[in-house]
Amino acid sequence: MSVTTLMCGKHEGQKASNSFGSDEEREGSEEHFQVKKPSLNAIKFNIPKKESVPSPEQAECGKEIFQSESRATEIKAAFESDEEDEQCSSASEDDCNSSTASEPLPSSPQKREDLPPGTFPSAAYIQAARRKRQLARTQGDYISLDTSDCHQVSQRKESSDLESEEESDHERKLSFTPKTKSLRQRMAEHIVSESGVSSGDEETQNEWEEQQMKKALKLSQGINEDAFLHKSRTMKITFDPSVSLPPVDLEIVKKRLTTRVSSLQDIHRAHQREYEKYTHDIESSKTTIQELEKSSDVGQNYKFYRAMKTFVENLIDCLNEKLLQINELESAMHMLLQQPAETLLKRRQDDLRNESAYIQQLSSKNSKSTNDSLGVDEKTQQETQLKDYEARRRLRRQARESSGKSDHHEGMSSDDELSPGEMMDFQENKDNILQESKGIFEDVQVDFCNIRNILLKFQQWREKFPDSYYDAYISLCLPKLLNPLIRLQLINWNPVEENFTDLEEMPWFRDVVEFSDAKNVSESRRENDPDQTVLPAIVEKTILPKITGFIAHIWDPLSTSQTENLVQLCKKIFEDYSLSRKESSKTKQELMNSIVSRMKKSIEEDVFIPVYPKSTVEDRLSPHSKFQERQFWSAVKLLCNILLWDGIVPEETLHELGLSKLLNRYLLLILLNAPSGPDNIEKCNKVVACFPERWFRDLKSDSTLPHLVNFSQHLLQAAHTLYRSNCSDETRDVILLLVKINALHLVEDFIEEYKLEHLKSMIGK
Repeated sequence: MSVTTLMCGKHEGQKASNSFGSDEEREGSEEHFQVKKPSLNAIKFNIPKKESVPSPEQAECGKEIFQSESRATEIKAAFESDEEDEQCSSASEDDCNSSTASEPLPSSPQKREDLPPGTFPSAAYIQAARRKRQLARTQGDYISLDTSDCHQVSQRKESSDLESEEESDHERKLSFTPKTKSLRQRMAEHIVSESGVSSGDEETQNEWEEQQMKKALKLSQGINEDAFLHKSRTMKITFDPSVSLPPVDLEIVKKRLTTRVSSLQDIHRAHQREYEKYTHDIESSKTTIQELEKSSDVGQNYKFYRAMKTFVENLIDCLNEKLLQINELESAMHMLLQQPAETLLKRRQDDLRNESAYIQQLSSKNSKSTNDSLGVDEKTQQETQLKDYEARRRLRRQARESSGKSDHHEGMSSDDELSPGEMMDFQENKDNILQESKGIFEDVQVDFCNIRNILLKFQQWREKFPDSYYDAYISLCLPKLLNPLIRLQLINWNPVEENFTDLEEMPWFRDVVEFSDAKNVSESRRENDPDQTVLPAIVEKTILPKITGFIAHIWDPLSTSQTENLVQLCKKIFEDYSLSRKESSKTKQELMNSIVSRMKKSIEEDVFIPVYPKSTVEDRLSPHSKFQERQFWSAVKLLCNILLWDGIVPEETLHELGLSKLLNRYLLLILLNAPSGPDNIEKCNKVVACFPERWFRDLKSDSTLPHLVNFSQHLLQAAHTLYRSNCSDETRDVILLLVKINALHLVEDFIEEYKLEHLKSMIGK
């Protein structure tokens, strides 16, 4: 099939004509023809002419094509409808009309009737059909099936005037091989070639078709060969014996094998662990299924949880309603206990001020004029208060003598007696408050106001459904839930009185201990049972705040009995209920601050030791000497009470309060002014007896505490005075006091100075 192209272009003053070259050009070394596009650049195609002898395969292909001539009629109809225009220009209506006028276009039906069967249309017929279709396109009555051609035709219509000017500027020459054409195009070109194409073109076409077929065959064979080679390479690997392999190191091979084996073993162990985990999960699931199958009905479980939820809601509503009354009664009882404490404190300070003023009047030279300047009422009131104070002191002295206490000193007893009228009023108000407290829960069922019954409900939950019980963190909720009921039982509890009720003897304490007992808990949870923390949490959140209130407003630091009760209670709470571990507890810190603040206030307000001339103090029966002695022993009593808090209050705080502010500021001043003798030694001995022994056990050096340096120097000076006065027994007692406060270097110097070798046994040397 020959390669032909129709060239139709729009030229000024020319008609569209075929662009076939002459016979001379076909016989040349190459065929040269030109395709002109209106809207695209003009391109020249140079196809080299191939002259070769047709092979048998090409002859067979040509025969097959010629055998299709009998189907020319059918192909002709398809050719007219499906033949693609090869780059036609859009001629104007005048040119088309002139062409149709010069060469009339016969209608398709007429021509089909004129063509006998088996004959092929001529070139004039084909050209006429093409012009007719071109005219239809220009009139808009025809839409091409080839979108690219339609686009080119529309572009040619719009830029027909510019094509001729741009044609010479954009010509370029390309050299390529023909593209593969469809069977229909090849048949159409073969039909056209029969009407006027030479035999040379037919040979070229046959040769081109054969080349295309060979390319197709080679392509398919190449794909099959690649697939076969790929399969053969994967299946069989050949080695070239001529290629020399590198030497093999057995150590490297062994090391690699060992590494590989160890990695496989690790993987095996991981799989084994995973297998064991899955096995354990399966067994656990089976056990859970069996337990669920054996457990009670779901409806019963729901009924229990529903009843428990209702009980807790009703309990909370009940306690919220009664909480206001409990707070009012607790506050009323606290105020009732605070009133006598404030009364006694005010009376003691008034007695101290009146007695000090009375003695000051006695020691004044113009006491007569001073007494005259006082009013009659003031003098009478002052004398009355002094008489009452002396009467109370006389009654306490008689009580001590009857009890056999002979080593007591004036000023160490607590002046806390109330008048009979005050005692009656206090007891009456107290009974009224207790009576009101008993009627708070009169209208409430026992299950909602009795701590034992409430805890039994939660104990049943813990025994039936332990998992859900512990997941609900009931141990954290119980202290707050039981707080109002416990406070109601503590309304009559006063830890500063002598015979107060111990916590272990109270009903709520026994109920909580019984609930927290580990005997009713499974072995798996016995070690870390959260219910074991219920009692310490109640003590921390309910008991400690109440003790803090008593210390801040009711406790008298000058009362030894009150101090001993509080110290004993606090030590028991911190040691037995594991509260000492919570150093950062807020309630514990508040308690410590309250203790320290109350002791500071007592030192500032209750301690007063006047200093009188020696002439007035030497007489032991004079009012000056008695008043000074009472105040000194009162300060010693306060020192002992403060140091009783050792182990609860930090040691540094006790050093600051007891030694710096009380001993060095007040007591040591009296000791230095007193003559060295048995009385002075007794006072020093009493002061040393207040010091905790553990303060001096861990001292690494032979010196005493820094706060006791002045006191130890006073003892050393007293020892020198007594030894010079030939008081060997008193000297030995003073040396013993120095040993107790760990002033060993002073003792050694004293022994060496006076060659007292027999006293070295006292210091262990």
